[in-house]
Amino acid sequence: MITVEEHLERILAQIEPVDAVTLPVPRTLGMVTTADVLSQAELPRFDNSSMDGYAVRRADLEGASAEHPVMLPVVADIAAGDPASQPLAPGQVMRIMTGAPVPPGADTVVRLEDTDGHEREPQFRTQPEEGANIRRAGEDVRPGDLLVPRRTRIGPAQIAVLVSAGVHEVEVVGPVRVAVLSTGDELVPVGEPVGPGQIVDSNGPMLEALVREAGAEVVHVGRLGDVEGQTTRQINARLEDADLIITTGGVSKGAFDIVKKVLTGQGSMEFVEVAMQPGKPQGFGVLGRRHVPVFTLPGNPVSALVSFEVFVRPALESRGGRRVSQHTATGLATESWSSASDRRTYTRVRVSRDSGGAYAVTPAGGPGSHLLGGLAQADALAVSDPETVEVSAGSEVDLILLRPRREIEGRLEDESTQEAGQS
Repeated sequence: MITVEEHLERILAQIEPVDAVTLPVPRTLGMVTTADVLSQAELPRFDNSSMDGYAVRRADLEGASAEHPVMLPVVADIAAGDPASQPLAPGQVMRIMTGAPVPPGADTVVRLEDTDGHEREPQFRTQPEEGANIRRAGEDVRPGDLLVPRRTRIGPAQIAVLVSAGVHEVEVVGPVRVAVLSTGDELVPVGEPVGPGQIVDSNGPMLEALVREAGAEVVHVGRLGDVEGQTTRQINARLEDADLIITTGGVSKGAFDIVKKVLTGQGSMEFVEVAMQPGKPQGFGVLGRRHVPVFTLPGNPVSALVSFEVFVRPALESRGGRRVSQHTATGLATESWSSASDRRTYTRVRVSRDSGGAYAVTPAGGPGSHLLGGLAQADALAVSDPETVEVSAGSEVDLILLRPRREIEGRLEDESTQEAGQS
């Protein structure tokens, strides 16, 4: 057997980002830039008011105070979006709104709060510093300034900055298109009658959801029977339209493990036993003229989920140009549970809080990789090393989160509120 680290290292060494594409900025959410993106405009684009108030010539307010206010006539109103082409003459003021352009001739904006707010002849009770309450053109960003560095994942904030600064399109690592193939004559599609000896194909929908959650596109979800020719044709077809392929089942040592049989010797494909529980039988290789990564995962649903989190998710991140990481945390075991002595063990756990506010974790469901019942309640995978034969109550364990941390925190807050209401 090889270690988890050895298998993951071999996978990531063969993963390359998909080809770059140029897309309109609003369509690049979640994608990664391939080059530095520079500003095409200055921000703000023009001098504008940061307050509701009055645009003035500061010299006209000489000596203004609460005891000796200065009164000046309002000659115009300027709202956000107005061109503000009319110049401000000496001895005049213009009423101005937040974000509105400062008129030519004005050098200061007086806040509404520093006046009596009169619409036509306000009293000014202060003489601000020159330039007060004015956002100057280009004080934030100038043309050519770096907005988004290379290898940045674009989020809503980056989209706002880019479009504001005149960037209409950006080159990004293209979307990762994924094909999911479940194998086995015993599988029945969701919604169809289940006969004797048959089971519902839960791996297909589960992996489709995991892929989407990871930010990739699902281009095909299908099933493969235990027939060599069909399996070969389906995989070859997906090598032409997908950027990554995931199969489940058919990779162990059984007589009907067709996936392993048809892919052995193809490309860089290797089938190995990884020192992990669940998920020991694994296969990976890069195949076809487009060098498509192919993952062959075990068929048990829990094994498939754990394998996805440990191996496929990092590969999807790398394929999409993102920096590889895992959603990790730590928690304290609320009870003891056994761990495989020669393998890294991933135990499904439910997260709660201990008396000190730290995460506390309890096993969710039984240890078998075929046991699905507890999976829906699991918030994380608790990771124990091969040297650990038993996780003792009160010990700290590393966690791979299966849900967003904010979602877990929200549930814990709700539970705390309910408990407080019952006490």
